[in-house]
Amino acid sequence: MSRFLSAYRSEVVDPIPRPQYDEEPESDNGDAENQNQEVSKESSRSGGVGDYIDIQSRPYLTKILEKQGDRKVLFADKVLKFTSSGKIKKRILLITSRAIYIVDPETDVLKRRIALAAVEKVFLSELDDNFFAINVLYEYDVLMASTRKNLIVEVLVEVTRTASDYELEVSRSNSFEYNAAANLVKEIRFELVEGVVKTRILQK
Repeated sequence: MSRFLSAYRSEVVDPIPRPQYDEEPESDNGDAENQNQEVSKESSRSGGVGDYIDIQSRPYLTKILEKQGDRKVLFADKVLKFTSSGKIKKRILLITSRAIYIVDPETDVLKRRIALAAVEKVFLSELDDNFFAINVLYEYDVLMASTRKNLIVEVLVEVTRTASDYELEVSRSNSFEYNAAANLVKEIRFELVEGVVKTRILQK
C-alpha cells in the first residue's frame, strides 16, 4: 500500500454506521454490528446466476454496459460503498469479463469503471463481516460492504485468471490499509467482541 505517500497521524473514526439501506438519509457515524441483516434486505432477489438485481429490468444498466462495449455480466448486486469522508452510499456493483462498474441506482449514473487489469489486490478480514476493499493500481481504492463479499471475490479471482492467467492476490487480515483518496490512507480494523464483529476505521 505504498503507492501513495502519507504522513498523516492516526485518528480514530467513530464506528461505521448501521445502514438502513431502504431509507434516504445517510450518516457518518454509528455501529456496523448488524450490517449483515441490513445489506441482505437489498440483495435477496435473484435474477439469475450471479445476477441478484435482474439487470434486464433496469435498461439504464444495459445502456451503460453497451456504451462501454461490455455485455457479459458475471455478477450484479446492490452494495454499500464507503466514501473517503466515511459516508455510506447505495451503489450497484457490476462485474463483467472486462471491468468493475459502480453505479448510482438513484440517478442511474455510472460513478466509476475499474478495468480488471488495474485491480491489484482484494482485502478482506478473517471474520464474518461484510466488508471488502479493492486495491486499484495508480488510483484510489474502494471500500464496500456486501453479504456476498466472498462470492464477489471468487468472481474477481476467476475472471482475472481466465482473462490473463494472472492470479489475483487476496489478502485476509483483521486489519488492513487502503487508499480512500489520492492523499488519504485509512486503516480498517476488525475485532470479535462477545460474538459480534466490531469494525473501526482509522485515518493514517
